[in-house]
Amino acid sequence: MLRVFAPVSASARNSIVKFRVDGKTVALGAIVDTNGLALTKASELKKGKLTCWLASDKEVDAELISADQEDDVALVRVHAPGLKPIQWETDSVYVGQWAITPGIAKTPHAVGIISALPRRIRPERAFIGIQFDEKSSVPKVDRLMAGFGAEKAGLKRGDVILAVNSATVTNSRQVVEIIRELREGQTVNLRVQGAEEEFEARVQLMVPRGDQFERGLFPQQRFNRLRGEVSQRAEGFEEAIEHDTVLQPWLCGGPLMNLEGKAIGLNIARAGRVSTYALPAKLVKRILDHLKASLGSSSSSQS
Repeated sequence: MLRVFAPVSASARNSIVKFRVDGKTVALGAIVDTNGLALTKASELKKGKLTCWLASDKEVDAELISADQEDDVALVRVHAPGLKPIQWETDSVYVGQWAITPGIAKTPHAVGIISALPRRIRPERAFIGIQFDEKSSVPKVDRLMAGFGAEKAGLKRGDVILAVNSATVTNSRQVVEIIRELREGQTVNLRVQGAEEEFEARVQLMVPRGDQFERGLFPQQRFNRLRGEVSQRAEGFEEAIEHDTVLQPWLCGGPLMNLEGKAIGLNIARAGRVSTYALPAKLVKRILDHLKASLGSSSSSQS
């Protein structure tokens, strides 16, 4: 079946690269200009020697330039001449449309169909590490999770949260709703009424891992683990197309193509057993413009 779509893949293979860190393939990438700039999935580019394979079966050096952390997109310079920029589709996608994931080979890696139109993908649930007193009408701390941000910031059982990021809160649901919009690694500023006085606390959000699942504290996260191998960053995107292509995480970062050989998006995450997200072309081009502009500003400030 993949051979049926080979003409689409063959037409795009010179606009695609395969990134490696210390010799291990971590992501695909889409060439976006003739000077070797490429876009890929930022969270897969760990520290180490960054190189990439080209369709010519040549490995060349690559350099991380900048990244958009909100949508997990990195701008990378590929040190090779004569690379061909990807062609972006300007028309909207539709449910049931063919979605092709090409690589540097003549046949595509995978083929699927669009299963959902572009929509916001909320971030993976992250926590400050508090269980509230359910009998209290105010956001009163009943239990602190060991090793989480709230405990590290000095909160104690019996403390009452008065405000989150300067927004006054009067019940635990308000606290949960504010924190739900944030992702792992981000911080919140809490104003807290302690036993003796009010104080400020800066708390970092964390996603539960390891034996925290088995202790039953985070049942939804435990369920998510059962979906199979997913991308390290699989949620929290401004807008994404969903398609049913089965991709390994390392096959993200490259373009998602239509039958005309144009990119309708950038594959950004393996999200489930038969669910992959792609940032739509319109959003990708906006991110690219932003990253290029910041690159220019950086160069000017150094001159």
